[in-house]
Amino acid sequence: MADISFTQQHQLSPVAARAAAQKVADKLAGDYGLQCRWDGDVLRFERSGVEGTLALGERQADLRIKLGMLMGAFRSTIETKVAESMRKVFA
Repeated sequence: MADISFTQQHQLSPVAARAAAQKVADKLAGDYGLQCRWDGDVLRFERSGVEGTLALGERQADLRIKLGMLMGAFRSTIETKVAESMRKVFA
């Protein structure tokens, strides 16, 4: 199983950070067909072969993704897209 881990620092208010996280989730959902739901300050997402979390902290957002064997083949591409998206929305 391939894992992706990415932490993005931010200076956003809790409300703005949650909105930014939702933008990332919407992009992931659109690109990879993920189902997303909030659990407090943690956004959980999943689909067959992919599961992960986007946890909001006071000054950082921590993204963790576990990829199954099939999706693991696309790890590099997924990691690049996710990192770019995180940098844009949490800037």
